[in-house]
Order: sequence, then C-alpha cells, then structure tokens
Amino acid sequence: MKINELRMAFANTFAGSKEPRFFYAPGRVNLIGEHIDYNGGYVFPCALTLGTYAAISPREDDIIQVYSANIEPLVIINSDNLAYDPAHGWANNPKAVTKLLRDMGHTVSGYNLYVWGNLPHSAGLSSSASMNVLVATALNTIFSFGLTPVDIALLCQRAENEYLGVNCGIMDQFASAMGRKDHAILLDCNTLDYKYVPLELGDYKLILANTNKPRVLADSKYNERRAECEQALESLQQFCDINNLCDLSFDSKFIESCNQAFGDEKGIAYKRAYHAVSENDRVKSATEALTRGDLISFGAAMTASHVSLRDFYEVTGHELDSLTYAAYEFEAMTKFDESALPSAKMLGSRMTGAGFGGCTVSIVHKNSVDDFIREVGQRYTELTGLVADFYVAETDDGAREIF
Repeated sequence: MKINELRMAFANTFAGSKEPRFFYAPGRVNLIGEHIDYNGGYVFPCALTLGTYAAISPREDDIIQVYSANIEPLVIINSDNLAYDPAHGWANNPKAVTKLLRDMGHTVSGYNLYVWGNLPHSAGLSSSASMNVLVATALNTIFSFGLTPVDIALLCQRAENEYLGVNCGIMDQFASAMGRKDHAILLDCNTLDYKYVPLELGDYKLILANTNKPRVLADSKYNERRAECEQALESLQQFCDINNLCDLSFDSKFIESCNQAFGDEKGIAYKRAYHAVSENDRVKSATEALTRGDLISFGAAMTASHVSLRDFYEVTGHELDSLTYAAYEFEAMTKFDESALPSAKMLGSRMTGAGFGGCTVSIVHKNSVDDFIREVGQRYTELTGLVADFYVAETDDGAREIF
C-alpha cells in the first residue's frame, strides 16, 4: 500500500480527522541464534522490507480509535480503561504501548490509527513486535517524547512481557527498532551491546519459506520453554557462578557442570541448556565466518542450529522439519567443499522464530532461486499436504517516519 492509498484509507475510516503522519516498522528474520535471547545469548537478526505501516493523527479528546486493514473491524477504546481485553484482539498491542507510555509519565491523548501490514500472520517474522514498535515510534514522534530506538525496543518488550503475557526476549523489538539496510545485528541480549555486520552474501539470496501451519501452540510453548530454561539455570547455578545459561561456553566446564547438576539422567532441563549454550557458540563462530566471507561455514552453522532446535529444544515439528528436509534434498553437493561455493545451490537452512510452524530461512544461489521455490515447494506439499509461500528477503532500516 502506497502512502497516497494509506492516506485515502485513513480519510475514509476517520472522516474529519486531522491530516495523518505515516510510519513504518519492519519485521525481522533471525539468521542464527534462536531461543537464546532470554538466556543472555547472542542473536543475529536483520530487519526486512516486509513490515507494518501506519497512518496516525492525534485527537482533541481521550478516545483511541484503531483500525487494521488486515484484520478489521474498527476498535474504539476509552483511554481511561486500557486494561487487557480479549475482545479487542490485535488492538491490545497499541493499548499496551499507550498504557506503558503513560505509566512512564508521558502524556498521550486520544488518537486515530490506521494500520496495514504485509508480514504473513503467525509466520515467525515478528508481526507483533513490528506492530508494537510501529505504535511506539509513531506516538514518540507525534507527541515528542524523545525516546531513543533502544528505549522503544525495551518498552515494547515490556508490552509483550507485562501486558500481553509473552515472556519474550529483546531480539524482535531491537531488530525492528534498530535495523540497518544491508546489515545484520550481532546483539548481546545480556548487555544490549551490539554491532552492525555487513550482510554480504555475494551471489546468494535469503529465501524465507512460510509453512502456512497455524502456530496455535507458539505462545504457550514459548513460555514453557522459558520456564524449563530457568529450571536448568537454577540447577547449574549450584555448581557454577553464572547469571544466564549463555554465560557458559560449550566446553569441558559445561559438561562437568551438567554432570553435577543433572546426573546420569539427562532430561528436559539438560536438553534445553545444551541447546542454549551450543547455539550461543554457533552464533559467535557463524558471524566470524560471515565476516571473513566463509559462506559455507555460515550455512553449515544454520543447518546445525536447526538440528539442535529439533533434537534438544524440540520446537520444530513436522512442517518445519519437512521444509528444511526438502531444502537439504535440493542441495546434493557437499557443503564443506570450499571448491563448491561458486555453484552450490543451497548453503544452509533452518527454522526461524518461535517454532511450531512459521518460517524457515535458507541461503540459496541466485541462479537457483526459482528452482528452489518450485522443487522445495513441491516436496513440502508431498510431505505435509500444505502449500508453502516463499519470499526473497531484502534487508531494511529500522522503524521510522515515512514521507
């Protein structure tokens, strides 16, 4: 939807409203480092050219009117009552952001908000974070609060945690607020130290594939996994001085600590810790490989990440495993042969996001993109009976006003 179309849609929805201003917040794909942002680990996301757009204008009263072109209908909110209301559905997102801004002492009057997005719903590309960062960026701008993008990311994480009941880490909000075109972000989720890493893939493209399986278990299982990680951390803290699982490295000290904490029966808590610690090490080695131009090692790390998410974190499921299996089938060439790099069709593939449905991300040679989409799509349908959607991913800057 272009700005002129957004302006017309806003005017038709909110007749007589003041002239709106326009904003955009991207979705994100995490290239590697899954389910470790809340364990104090490193993640490596990039913002996408898929995201959420808004037209917004302030009102003279305290009424908040919000309309989503993707979901409908119009939701009218008395801003004296911003409590969570299941009947308000998606509108609880702008309510959460508004309430937290007011709790911080900022004055937010009523407003009219029209949103439209091109992120596939429930695909694991952070449509919820995109929405919250969008609203926070828009309100911060039109009411001149002076919040930084990092402030906005933290605010929107609180909205998910405290208001919407999803115990997420900071990655999704940070990537949406802080993205930079042609770069990914190496983010230490424990300290919020970060650096932009050029995403130089040469002749390769990022391909997102949506399983189109509804992620009905994602939030509940997400919270369950987080609780299991907290249990694993408490057990390990009896034998080593750590604040987060990812304070450990995958070495002899970790193995010794696990033997002491979990004994011979390596159950669920051990498996969750194993994934978190090994995945954090993978992020560091993978980004080092990307920096030196070693795309084969980077792709291999992505594939190893999926295996760990499948076997140790247990968040993949039949559909995501089928998509990655189809991608591995597509690439018959040995991935560790450096001489194969100029012609290797696919270098690595993994699930991205919370899991239990959603998307995979793959690195595919530009000359093989059409074949990849056709052949992997056909194989996925054979394995699951579902039809996947594919997107050639492009990077983008973070949330901003658009003109």
